[in-house]
Amino acid sequence: MIAPELRRCAAANNVEELKALKEQGYNVLVDMTAVDYLGHPKPPIGERFDVIYQVMKLDAETGKDGGRVELHCGVGEEPVLRSAASLWPVADWLEREVWDMFGVGFADRPRIKRLLMYEEFQGHPLRKDYPIAKRQPLIGPDSGELPESPSFNVVRPTIKYD
Repeated sequence: MIAPELRRCAAANNVEELKALKEQGYNVLVDMTAVDYLGHPKPPIGERFDVIYQVMKLDAETGKDGGRVELHCGVGEEPVLRSAASLWPVADWLEREVWDMFGVGFADRPRIKRLLMYEEFQGHPLRKDYPIAKRQPLIGPDSGELPESPSFNVVRPTIKYD
């Protein structure tokens, strides 16, 4: 596989840049992620976060990869972009993951729901300033147990051996 072409854009222009890529034939949003450069001596983008979109040209008839582009958007301490879900519906899931793990918000999605962590989880675990020893609230009843099911702290065997 050939390495994708790398492009950069300002956070304010992310949707316009993605729209231009789609018009150039990049018809699949392959992935979206982020990088937290907190504490890095020289962030390559000059911002704290880098949100990365990876798009590709896919020939629907042959299934061949016609090339890929990696679009990097730098965002600051209060990271906010615009949603790409109007261009690629899969962006809904990818944006939820980026928000859940890194806290990167999307201005046109004010009530975004968590995807990987439970709703009561506090913070964003892939941010470098997330306290690694932080205790999270448990979900479920105050006792931590449901009748006839394991709690979060105790696993009981379901098969009884004689």
